[in-house]
Amino acid sequence: MAAPVQGTAVWETHWSVFVTDILGYARMSTGDQDVAGQTMRLTGAGALRVFTDVRSGRSMDRPGLQELLAYARKGDTLAVVRLDRLGRSLSELLCTVDLLKSRHIALLSLEERIDTGSAAGELVFHVFGAIAHFERRLIAERTKDGIAAARAKGKRPGRQPLDRDKAAAALKLVQAGLSPTAAARQVGLGRATVYHEMAQAGVRRPA
Repeated sequence: MAAPVQGTAVWETHWSVFVTDILGYARMSTGDQDVAGQTMRLTGAGALRVFTDVRSGRSMDRPGLQELLAYARKGDTLAVVRLDRLGRSLSELLCTVDLLKSRHIALLSLEERIDTGSAAGELVFHVFGAIAHFERRLIAERTKDGIAAARAKGKRPGRQPLDRDKAAAALKLVQAGLSPTAAARQVGLGRATVYHEMAQAGVRRPA
């Protein structure tokens, strides 16, 4: 059998031969000049094609990554220079890694030396899964702790009850000729709350 070209891997079974590709993904973030440096490293690592996203900031729109995923086949490898190119937060990274696993696409990160296509690759996916589970548990526990602390201080989590004295004062101000907006500002209520209380009480602005 002929040797595979750069950027491909050959898997042979009793029935057929599968040739898979290494696909690079480069993303520019704040502070990067361009993606040329990333592209050069990915090509040097064997990527046959490099997909790029050049949008900075916090935009979640990543058309380059979506194009790569639409192009990739089962058994291909997604290569990045660093893991932070795949996500700007841990939750975003874990979501992308989980998607790759479900699509049977391996992950190669050059700086972290992660290659899920290797013999130990499945263990890396399990580690990522464990981190995702750990993060979800932490969020749930922090939420419960926050609610418990609020209750211990006599506070009820969620929407605070309407101060009836403030509502009554706002209605009197409106009846006296003040606009609902000004009345809300005077008593420290939201304008929408004052309008709601006016409707409930049948109070109209004086002509």
